[in-house]
Amino acid sequence: MVLRDNEDMAHLPLACGTIAVGCVVLGLKTLAWWITGSVALYSDALESIVNVAASLVALVALRIAARPADANHPYGHDKAELFAAIIEGVLIVLAALSIFEHAWTAWREPNAIEAPILGIAISAVATALNAVWAVILLLAGRKLRSPALGADGMHLLTDVVTSVGVALGVTLAVATGLLAIDAIVAVLTGLYVLWAGMTMISRSANVLMDAAPEPAVLARIRDVVARSATGAIEAHDLRTRHAGRLTFLDFHLVVPGSLTVSESHDLCDRIETALRAEMPHLVITIHVEPEEKAKRVGVPVL
Repeated sequence: MVLRDNEDMAHLPLACGTIAVGCVVLGLKTLAWWITGSVALYSDALESIVNVAASLVALVALRIAARPADANHPYGHDKAELFAAIIEGVLIVLAALSIFEHAWTAWREPNAIEAPILGIAISAVATALNAVWAVILLLAGRKLRSPALGADGMHLLTDVVTSVGVALGVTLAVATGLLAIDAIVAVLTGLYVLWAGMTMISRSANVLMDAAPEPAVLARIRDVVARSATGAIEAHDLRTRHAGRLTFLDFHLVVPGSLTVSESHDLCDRIETALRAEMPHLVITIHVEPEEKAKRVGVPVL
C-alpha cells in the first residue's frame, strides 16, 4: 500500500501503540477480577476487550485513510476515519449496556470481594497507563487532525472514568459491607460511558453529513480571503466540509472584467497560498466569475 506522506505515517505507530497498551491493560484488569471475584472489576475488564477491538478498527481505518486518491475515490479515503469513530462509538455503547447487565446481576446476587486491596492496586496501574495513553492520543489527534486517533483517546478516557468509578464502588462496598454499592456505582459509570459513546457517534455522523466546520474556522477563512484577494471584487457562496483531517473549501470569486485569464489565475494562486499558510489541510476550489455576477452579500475584498 502506498501512503501519502510522513504525516500519514505518524498515525500508524500511535494506533499500534494503542493496541499494545490495550492488551496490557486488559491483562491487568482480568488479573484484578480473577483475584477479587468482583463483578464490577469483571465489567471493567470486559470493557477493555472493547478497547482492543476498537483499536484494531482504528488501525485498519488509518491505513485506508492513508491511501492516496484514486480513480474510484478522487477525493481520497480520509472519511474512513469517521466510520471508525462511529464504530468505536457503537462499541462504547455496547460496553455501557454490558456494564448495566453485570450491575443488575451484582444487585440481585451480590458476591463477597476477595483481596480487594491487591485487586484495586492492580486495576489502578492499568488505569494510570490508560490515562497517560489517552492524553497522548487526544493531543496527537488534535495535532494531526485525526478523528480516529481522537476517538481512540476519548474511548480510553471513558475507560479511565469507568475504572475510577469501579474502584470507588469496590472500596465503598468493602468498607461498608454493603455490596450493592458496587452495582450502584457501576450503573453511574455506565451512564457516563453511554453518554460518551452517543456523543462520539453523533459528532462523527454530523461530519459524514458534510456539516460546516465551527464558526471560528469559517471566520478565519473569510478573513484570509478578504486580505489576500486584492484585485477582486468579492467572494461569495463559500462552502466547506470535513473529510478526516482535510477540509474542502470552494467559493466563487468575482473579478473585474478587465482581468485576463492569466491574471485571474495568478490571483487565485495567491489566495490559495495564503489560505494554506493559515490552514495547511485545506483543499480549495475557486470558481472565477465576471463582475456582473457580484451579489454584494459575500466577502468584500479589503
